[in-house]
Amino acid sequence: MHPILIKFGPITIYSYGFMVALGFSVSALLLYNRAPKFNMNRNLMIDYLIAILVAGIIGARILYVLLNLSYYHANPVEILNLAKGGLVWYGGFGAALLATIWFTKVKKMDFWLAADLMSPYLALGQAFGRIGCYLNGCCYGIEAPQNFIFGERHPTQIYSAILLIIIAIVLIKWQDRRRFAGEVFLGYCMLYSCKRFLIEFIRGDNPKIFIGLTISQLISIAALFTALIIFKIRIDKWKNTSAG
Repeated sequence: MHPILIKFGPITIYSYGFMVALGFSVSALLLYNRAPKFNMNRNLMIDYLIAILVAGIIGARILYVLLNLSYYHANPVEILNLAKGGLVWYGGFGAALLATIWFTKVKKMDFWLAADLMSPYLALGQAFGRIGCYLNGCCYGIEAPQNFIFGERHPTQIYSAILLIIIAIVLIKWQDRRRFAGEVFLGYCMLYSCKRFLIEFIRGDNPKIFIGLTISQLISIAALFTALIIFKIRIDKWKNTSAG
């Protein structure tokens, strides 16, 4: 583990925070360059990215605190301490989704179009965040078999980062082939849900709460089926419109 990247006198740069910032910067640059192909204002999309980043961190922290309420009830000051990680992605996703609805309404943007544009870079930013988790030592995996090439535990953070990069590439390619607004975003929801559901089987930090599944797996199932239903509704609408 390398939770502290650099320490120089009173200045401490934490690995997790650095990787989140790096992921944001890379995603923002790529999003900035891609925006014109969606006829979207570049600067407005950067504002949107900042909005969902802030909302996502707050939402992810709130859900993490709620899932570990007994600890934070005894140590309330620690609620604001993000140096050691402590974020639940689905909490961040829910908050970011609400921020997207609000932002697109205020700025009079197309919700589905903005979400389609953002999705690949959301996955890419997550990949950087998972590398930060690896350096920080959080979100670790279960114990691995003896003489396992990667050490004593499965590096689930690295597995996730690799899969998220693959998802980002798939979604970028998908953007050029999408048939209806929202298709790429719903694709992200489905791909991420499947990825998270499978990775949870080798996560060592999340307790199983129902029929051998973790809270993240239960949310993944709900998210997957919700995305599938909406996808079916929207593609049927597109087909009817095209036929007409």
